[in-house]
Amino acid sequence: MTKRNKIIYWIATVWLAFGMTFTGVVQFLRIPENIEMMNHLGYPVYLLTLLGIWKVLGSIAVLVPKFPLVKEWAYAGFFFVMAGAIFSHLSVGDSAVTLFGPSLLIVLTAVSWYFRPADRKLSAVR
Repeated sequence: MTKRNKIIYWIATVWLAFGMTFTGVVQFLRIPENIEMMNHLGYPVYLLTLLGIWKVLGSIAVLVPKFPLVKEWAYAGFFFVMAGAIFSHLSVGDSAVTLFGPSLLIVLTAVSWYFRPADRKLSAVR
């Protein structure tokens, strides 16, 4: 892995983990704005707890060494949650501003996944 790719990987991964951890903690704590958003989107409020826990655990998974299968699941989970957020906001007619956060996190997910070192890839285990 080149030095450039390693830098890209770590910048994307740290920002991804920070973004997912921050939003996960806020969701887990059920901040009033998040409750309003869930009601606006038509989802049950208890989903905030699940999303919060999964985001924090996923952030840990992408940062710690080894466990490539767990990392694959975390990346997939991040992708599905952010794609779901984008779709949800589009389906209720929200403005483009609401798409910025999930779009940024989905891009960071893709960049981190693509540039991850060989020892963090599932194929390295086989």
